[in-house]
Amino acid sequence: MKPADTIIDARWVIPVEPAGVVLEGHSIAIAGGVILAVAPKAEIDAAYAAPERVTLAEHVVIPGLVNLHTHAAMTLLRGLADDKALMDWLRNHIWPVEAQMVSQEFVYDGTLIACAEMLRGGITCFSDMYFFGEDAARAAVKAGMRAAIGLIAIEFPSAYAADAHDYLAKGLAMRDSLRDEPLLSFAMAPHAPYTVSDTTLGQIATYAAELDLPIHVHLHETIDEIAESVQTYGVRPLERLRQFGLLAPGLIAVHAVHMDDAEIDLLAHHGCSVAHCPSSNLKLASGIAPVARMLARGVNTGIGTDGAASNNRLDMLGETRLAALLAKGATRDPTVVPAHTALHMATLAGAKALCLDRKIGSLVPGKRADIAAIDLSDLEVSPCYDPASQAIYAAGPQHVTHVWVDGKLRVAERQLVELDTRELQLTAVRWRDKIRMRDSGAGIQ
Repeated sequence: MKPADTIIDARWVIPVEPAGVVLEGHSIAIAGGVILAVAPKAEIDAAYAAPERVTLAEHVVIPGLVNLHTHAAMTLLRGLADDKALMDWLRNHIWPVEAQMVSQEFVYDGTLIACAEMLRGGITCFSDMYFFGEDAARAAVKAGMRAAIGLIAIEFPSAYAADAHDYLAKGLAMRDSLRDEPLLSFAMAPHAPYTVSDTTLGQIATYAAELDLPIHVHLHETIDEIAESVQTYGVRPLERLRQFGLLAPGLIAVHAVHMDDAEIDLLAHHGCSVAHCPSSNLKLASGIAPVARMLARGVNTGIGTDGAASNNRLDMLGETRLAALLAKGATRDPTVVPAHTALHMATLAGAKALCLDRKIGSLVPGKRADIAAIDLSDLEVSPCYDPASQAIYAAGPQHVTHVWVDGKLRVAERQLVELDTRELQLTAVRWRDKIRMRDSGAGIQ
């Protein structure tokens, strides 16, 4: 018998690799945070012994969900300025509040609350773009969650940095100081072409190439953004990035709502990825991304929640369901983005975008054990004919019962193992009261 740390017995396992497969009556053996084997229960019983065994008799086990785009600390701004157009929302509400409130404490507390919400919904990895990245990283480590921390760059000053050069310098120093944290990775994170100068884009291209980092950027989110770029630079934003050599397999185009066929082909040709954020795009009336066309052309397309200030939930199961339904409705074709494709988008596609697909995103031997279990015996998900369809079209965060990150149990029987939910709720209320006391002229209701 070979030693293992944990054995998970499940009614169904959807490994994502190979695609479209559902394994019934299988078990997963884990040791040292690594998946040792995924095999029928009898084979695991004959080969492995472990001190911890978790039996999930009516569950589907999937890879941990990968939230490809969020601003985790903005959980503290959830519901602050709803029902606004994007630029009104940013310029007249969010940015003024951030100028007053954002600090190391704000980012740590907001990110920790976000991590708790995400873990309880089966999310094991998130890609973050926000100020004070080191404090977001500290919160992710505290939560025991995998995170890709963005080295944000933007031209205007904040409590975090004075200018774009300062942002980059602080981000690079953060990466150097935290690069040995096993659950952390990093990405260059220019906010958007309309907030980043040519000089900064050139520097980001150089750093990304030298350090082999992905580039995480808002792109083609609104029609106004594109019109402004054409007026200011004479080209659409994607072309401007191309001119700086930023189109490469590491580019993560966040939103990508307004892409014509030639631009989709350009993304595919350069191996770029898209972070599709359907709820945020709908709530801010930005539009519906051409996901079916992107997938048909081979563009790696993952899913993100965006921040809780523009969603207002960090619910990847809900986001994945919406992504599938929107694609069907937009194309009038019910066969596009079927359940297995949607699950791939929410797991392996996100991992690939972050250059983490050799570690996570599917349940295969040798990968890290980032795993979520969904109970399909609850009334809202019964009866179950197809566990993949049930996970995508019927299940929600409330049906996630167990979550492992790097082989460590983070959620057990729907409860956080190490984080105190009540304490986090009180932290959120304290921040709400602080923010409410600020000048209503900054857009605080």
